[in-house]
Amino acid sequence: MTRATRRAVRRALSGRAWPVGLVVATVLTTALTIWLSLGLYEQHEAEQRRQDILAAARQSALNFTSLDYRHYDRDSANVLKSATGDFKKQFTAQTRQLTELVAENRSVSAGQVLEAGIVRSDEHSARVLVVADSKVTNTAVPKGEARTYRLQLDLVQRSGRWLTSDVEFVG
Repeated sequence: MTRATRRAVRRALSGRAWPVGLVVATVLTTALTIWLSLGLYEQHEAEQRRQDILAAARQSALNFTSLDYRHYDRDSANVLKSATGDFKKQFTAQTRQLTELVAENRSVSAGQVLEAGIVRSDEHSARVLVVADSKVTNTAVPKGEARTYRLQLDLVQRSGRWLTSDVEFVG
């Protein structure tokens, strides 16, 4: 091969290498961008789910600890709006008795959620621990007394909403 031929081959190869390298770099950059974007999207979805779970648990605990004999129908309806499953059935079954009990004792409970934390969660269910304070007044304590509740709430997602399926008082 002559010197001129070798130069011509080198020029042809270097001329092809540049566009091929550019295509490879573009493909790699695009793949990396898509991979990072999917990771960010999944992180955003997980954080949004976490915020939705905490908001639902806080509201459910607030509804559960804020009951007033003068508005018990409305207050119990608020509890039931965010309830499902066995919890909803049990609360519904006890509503008549509770209505009579709170009216007889002229009970007023004003709740306040202090803390809430997710114990576990996935796309369809969650367990949340909630600490709530409540000032309770009734015929036995007309000036009121403070109560602190530690609640474990199990939530499930139904039709795009997080609903409480179980409530337990914990230590």
